Amino acid sequence: MSNRFAIVIALLGAMPGVYLRLTHTEIGTIPDTVLFGLSIVSSAFLLSWAAEASEVEIAQGLAVAFIALIAVLPEYAVDMTFAWKAAQDPEFAPYAVANMTGGNRLLIGGAWPAIFLVFWWRSRQKVLHLERAHAVEIAALAAATLFSLTLPLKDSITLIDTAILAALFILYVWVIARAPSEEPELVGPALFIGTLPRMQRRGAIIALFLASAGSIFASAEPFAEGLVHTGTKLGIDEFVLVQWLAPFASEAPEFLVAGILAYRGRATVAMGALLSSKVNQWTLLIGGLPIAYAVSGGHVEGLPLDLRQKEELFLTAAQSYFALAVVMSLSLSGREAIALAVLFFLQFAIPVESIRMAIGVTYMVLGTILLFRERSDILRVLRISRAGIRDPKTLGEPLEGHSEAGAPT
Repeated sequence: MSNRFAIVIALLGAMPGVYLRLTHTEIGTIPDTVLFGLSIVSSAFLLSWAAEASEVEIAQGLAVAFIALIAVLPEYAVDMTFAWKAAQDPEFAPYAVANMTGGNRLLIGGAWPAIFLVFWWRSRQKVLHLERAHAVEIAALAAATLFSLTLPLKDSITLIDTAILAALFILYVWVIARAPSEEPELVGPALFIGTLPRMQRRGAIIALFLASAGSIFASAEPFAEGLVHTGTKLGIDEFVLVQWLAPFASEAPEFLVAGILAYRGRATVAMGALLSSKVNQWTLLIGGLPIAYAVSGGHVEGLPLDLRQKEELFLTAAQSYFALAVVMSLSLSGREAIALAVLFFLQFAIPVESIRMAIGVTYMVLGTILLFRERSDILRVLRISRAGIRDPKTLGEPLEGHSEAGAPT
């Protein structure tokens, strides 16, 4: 009953945005923005549950690609709206980068340490070990991160960048889609939907996808515009509001599902899901911006970058570089999780440009030191990834020196 109630509440929460958009009703800038944001958050929950439940319906390889796309849809919709509007009004260009960089930094600086905290609280273990198959995500993240370090050096994000990032994502999905299948780990409403009789399950999944997609489509543009106008009205930096509030709203369901998995003793699965999400956002989300900008403007020019956007890209790429170094050992320790969290929250405690750039440099220095110390781990990740390309069955094997549960043997 509680799972049914959760689905009903999410459906009701997704409706205000549709109603306001179809009826052209305006309550006020701030109330309208809140209601459109509520619709996006509720739709994100519905999408998350439907996507998870669909794992029992379609082939494993197709499920991997499908869920990878669905996971970023709410944030993708908001971010693409900013990029689309930027072609008509250049003032919106910085907000596209703001939303994308905020989502990426929130994922690593907030969600990864939170999952480790839940893991430590439940197990009292000081190191969270990942599985062999996660080497593929780490290798994909390495390629995307190294490429992303070139973006702050450019004056725009171009369609060439899109092609490179899309190729990385396609290669990543192709490899993991061939990995051995596992039983889907469903929890909460997704478990309720997934255990329905076949016809009811399919009908429920399709209905939830349609309802959430319609709500997101109706709410994305007014929510994006509302954030900017709300910032102006409340005297808050619009860039900051777009950078943190919108990604937090769209990614809340994903974080919650990962937290539930960690609480139930599946922290390794939770971290794997967040690693996959990071790869998705650091390839698809960035790569989609020039497409929306070019189609809207009717040209092939790239999304322009100003100095602040370049700084945000550098800080985000530097954080990704440090995070890559942290998980290159196929593990996450307590000290590493604390470092990720502290450096992330320092950006809020001391919102000074020079300090933020110093944090970016710190990320790079610490990441380089870790990678040098773990150079044997780099070779191991590459070796596992290459073996997985040649023979996908090897990705299902236990990691050397660890049990299947992820604890040291």
